[in-house]
Amino acid sequence: MKVAIVTGAASGIGQALAVAYAKSGVAVVGGFFPGDPHDPASTERAVREAGGQCAMQPVDVASAAQVDAFAQTAIERFGRIDYAVANAGLLRAAPLTEMRDEQWHEMLDVDLSGVMRTFRSAARLMADGGAMVAVSSIAGGVYGWENHVHYSAAKAGVPGLCRAVAMELAPRNIRCNAVIPGLIETPQSLDAVNSLGPQGLRDAARGIPLKRVGRPDEIAALIRFLTSDDASYITGQSIIADGGLTVRWPS
Repeated sequence: MKVAIVTGAASGIGQALAVAYAKSGVAVVGGFFPGDPHDPASTERAVREAGGQCAMQPVDVASAAQVDAFAQTAIERFGRIDYAVANAGLLRAAPLTEMRDEQWHEMLDVDLSGVMRTFRSAARLMADGGAMVAVSSIAGGVYGWENHVHYSAAKAGVPGLCRAVAMELAPRNIRCNAVIPGLIETPQSLDAVNSLGPQGLRDAARGIPLKRVGRPDEIAALIRFLTSDDASYITGQSIIADGGLTVRWPS
């Protein structure tokens, strides 16, 4: 049985991925941040209903010690780590001229350094032949986003981190890729204060060639593919899943 560790697994893409792994016979150790309002038990229930195994663990990816302990949980519970998915993320709006250093550092500590910590902890324990995926965003990974300089900078750094990890771990046949989602309907994007909110998503959908925003399960399916043997020759890549948003003709 394969085993995956997934941060940010209490909702959205992380929860959808835990269910996708369950359907594929992959056990999941899911991380959640205790300060978030999402119920980690909902992920455990969804995984059980899909016929899988899941152990949800609190983890703050800004803490090296907590991330190390999170990865170790997979060894203690299931005996191995095959896949590591860095999905945990923070999103806060802040105009550049009003941004405090603390806001900048907090964002990068979670959204970029948290990816490094997840991969570092996993690499120490992962068997050769494993796979890693980090979740970036078109906001930074492709586009800029006003009032989100810190978020865009962190997400822009994720593909570069993944390319370097891919090269470093290639001798162990451990692959590493980044996924760059477009506009996906998640609790984070539905936050009208820090993101687009429900109406903003509806408005944005009109500019997407497929005329809709994406679903978490669609991104989860891509991540599951990238960690599977079907993607055995793909590493160091950044794959955009955005309904055609970034290739549309300007109008």
